[in-house]
Amino acid sequence: MNLCLFDLDHTLLPIDSDHEFGEFLIRIGLADPVEYRRRNDGFYQQYVAGTLQLSEYIRFSTSIWRQLNHGEQAALQQRFMTEVVLPAIQPQALQLVREHEARGDLLAIVTATNEFVTRPIADAFGVPDLLAVGLARDDQGRVTGEIQGVPSFREGKITRVEQWLAERGHNLADFDRVSFYSDSPNDLPLLDLASDPVATNPSPALEAVARERGWRILRLFS
Repeated sequence: MNLCLFDLDHTLLPIDSDHEFGEFLIRIGLADPVEYRRRNDGFYQQYVAGTLQLSEYIRFSTSIWRQLNHGEQAALQQRFMTEVVLPAIQPQALQLVREHEARGDLLAIVTATNEFVTRPIADAFGVPDLLAVGLARDDQGRVTGEIQGVPSFREGKITRVEQWLAERGHNLADFDRVSFYSDSPNDLPLLDLASDPVATNPSPALEAVARERGWRILRLFS
C-alpha cells in the first residue's frame, strides 16, 4: 500500500483559502475593509516568511464568524465555496487526486488552514480524510478561537499524520511509498520524511530546496 498526502493552499488550489476567506468576509460586509485586511495581509506575509504564530492567527481569523449561529455559519461556508473555491478548483488538480485514488493509495489532505474553512473543500476534492487545524469548542459547541490538539502546521503535520495512521492501525513504515505534495517551505519537515516529496507549484524558496535535493517539481497551475 502507498500513502499520498496533499497540502491544500497553492498546492491543490491555486489560492490560499485561509487568506481568501478573510477577503470574502470583507467583500460581503462582515469585516472591516481597512483594519481587517491590514491584519489579514500581515498574517499571510508572516506565513510566507515562516514567522507566523498560528494561535494568534486562529483567534483573529475565527473572530467574526464564530459569533454567528450554526445555520449562519453553514450558509457562510456554502457561499464561500460557491463564490470563491469551486471556481478556483482546476481539473488537473482533481485529476491528480483521482490518479492516486485509482492506484489504491491511502489519501489525506494535510493543511495548516482550519477545519471550518477546509472541510467543504476536502469534500469537493472527494477526500474524506482531512487533517486540518482543529478548533476548540466550549460546552455549548461554540468555537472559542483556540486550537484543539496539535495543529497541522510545520512539524505538527508529522504528528497529525502519525496520529491519524495510528487510529487506522498503521504507521509510516507500513507503506511502500509515501508521497507528499506541497508548495511551501513550511512543509519541509513532512517533505523530508516522505519517500516521494513533490514540490508542487513551489514558492521560490521551496523550489531552490527541491532542486538542491533532486526532488520532483510539479506545476499544476500556470
